Amino acid sequence: MPRKVTKKLQRDLKPDRKYQSVLVQRLINKSMLDGKKLVAERAVYSALEQAAKKLESEDPLAVFERALKNIAPNFEVKSRRVGGANYQIPFPVQGHRQLHYAFSWLVQSARKRTGMPYAQRLALEITDAHNGAGAAFKKKEDTHKMAEANRAFAHFARS
Repeated sequence: MPRKVTKKLQRDLKPDRKYQSVLVQRLINKSMLDGKKLVAERAVYSALEQAAKKLESEDPLAVFERALKNIAPNFEVKSRRVGGANYQIPFPVQGHRQLHYAFSWLVQSARKRTGMPYAQRLALEITDAHNGAGAAFKKKEDTHKMAEANRAFAHFARS
């Protein structure tokens, strides 16, 4: 199996039932625990509606897409060994991988919140991401800061 995920190896996801969106379907799959897709689906739909209601928006899908856009990273750092020293080298993040990080960070930060049902935690995290705040947005900012701090080592990326 190749190290890099080529276009041929990526699965084509069918859009979700309610919004006909592949992005919502990916969030449902990321939120799913123990193969319980219906439970995850209900939680995600409820979270999207709550987030749109809280932001006083008509379209939950637009709110979700804006939140994803706000937390998708543009740069990441990868460790590389050069002459006996390990350097953190900044690399641009490709499109599919940007979304992977965005979904992972969104679900992780929603799960870390406590004291309420998952749908409510996810809704709060989506509204925070939409407004440029919250744990998922902070994770993106930290990643960008790390890449900016190590910009001096960017020339090692080409060698």
